[in-house]
Amino acid sequence: MGIQAYLVEVEVEIAQGLPQVILVGLPDTALRESRDRILTAIRQSHFPHEPKKLVINLAPADLRKEGPLFDLPIAIGILAAQEIVSQEAVKEYMMIGELALDGTVRPVRGVLPIALSMAKNGKKKLILPIQNAREASIVTGIECYPVRSLAEAVSFLNGETPISPFQFRQDLPSEKIETDHSSFDFADVQGQFQAKRALEIAAAGGHNVLMIGPPGSGKTMLAQRLPTILPPMSRQESLETSALYSIVGQLNHERPLLTQRPFRTPHHSASAVALCGGGTHPRPGEISLANNGILFLDEFPEFDRSTLEALRQPMEEGEITIARVQRSLRFPARFLLVAAMNPCPCGFLGDPRKECSCSPREVWRYRHKISGPLLDRIDIQVEVPPLRFHELNSSQKQESSADIYARVASAREKQLKRSISLGIEWNSQMSHRQIKKSCPLGEAESNLLRQAMETFGLSARAHDKILKVSRTIADLAGSENIKVEHLAEAIQYRNLDRSIGGRSI
Repeated sequence: MGIQAYLVEVEVEIAQGLPQVILVGLPDTALRESRDRILTAIRQSHFPHEPKKLVINLAPADLRKEGPLFDLPIAIGILAAQEIVSQEAVKEYMMIGELALDGTVRPVRGVLPIALSMAKNGKKKLILPIQNAREASIVTGIECYPVRSLAEAVSFLNGETPISPFQFRQDLPSEKIETDHSSFDFADVQGQFQAKRALEIAAAGGHNVLMIGPPGSGKTMLAQRLPTILPPMSRQESLETSALYSIVGQLNHERPLLTQRPFRTPHHSASAVALCGGGTHPRPGEISLANNGILFLDEFPEFDRSTLEALRQPMEEGEITIARVQRSLRFPARFLLVAAMNPCPCGFLGDPRKECSCSPREVWRYRHKISGPLLDRIDIQVEVPPLRFHELNSSQKQESSADIYARVASAREKQLKRSISLGIEWNSQMSHRQIKKSCPLGEAESNLLRQAMETFGLSARAHDKILKVSRTIADLAGSENIKVEHLAEAIQYRNLDRSIGGRSI
């Protein structure tokens, strides 16, 4: 349910009456259809099965059961009721797995959150499909017994065929970034020093970014290289994100633990459900699959407005709530938003080489597709101008991702030391009270911020965003206090706030 796993007990009774299988306990359609599949798998595995009345209960009865992962425990329950399998042995194990008609055990989704829940609740032994063994064995304290078929599972439970607990270890990446193994590097990007600087600040403080520039100016190229300067994932982050990918069946069975921060790029035609999650049986959407990573939204204003507005809650709270009549589910959604847009519908407003064909009204409507409250939640807004020929063909060596990462890592170390008592990891996560404590301003800095607020009509949220970005800039500079130059740089990253307010950029 959501990202949490719950224990379901399978009860089987052989009763008097006409041969039939009665499955109760709120099974979904896929689970109801499993009856014939399970009985066929039992026959094809050469176990005796006389036509009798079987009553199968899945407890607790008020929790809806979904998917085919109950096939294996139901089959074992039927065989245990017929005393073909030791009932005492069955009590020691948790079981999951889908059955094929010939008795083969097929892999299922959601194994990692199940294993995490087992460890949390003191359950240790799990019988599961061999393809899912690596995924579950990531969790410390779990003994995974992989099986290929129903017959093998029965033989193991009866003590006839020993199966050793599966052992697998996938190490997390080292603390030092390895740019040699990446197909993307900031050294490939010519010019665009201001945009690179903005992304460096975003990586250091976990700030959301909006890039504004004409087609072909390098916005997508820059966004693709942002993961190369982000800090490596912690084990907790890796497990949490991997659990989400396990639910939707997108984990690699060979390397099930995600060690690279996800980079999700949904198309602008994506619906609100695809982006935020949901459906009849709610599943994670793109923002949850970007958890602890990057959500890149290209052609930002082309997304449906209601879809974009749904981003506001997870951007503030780091999770998304999907409400249904029967229940509400929460999925983690702590992502770094990177958005890109053209300056106008045709894309050439301000381009010295191509004339813009848009009227002022069209430009105004295009930019107002992004609401003020959503824009307030984006910390950094930076222009990405078109490159000239001499910049594209320059032989000047550009900074590599490793060089930029070194500064980001140093700034991250400073903010972690400062925020360890605050219970946060990134400057962008500071509350208003924490901002007052961590971002004190001198008289000159206060006057500059007051002047910017009054001149550009900035909101209270924009005020806090400026201070958070200033704090990160000061950390990159190795400064204990926020200075005028740090504050001035943060203010200039509010481009759209100023232009939408009716003033020139």
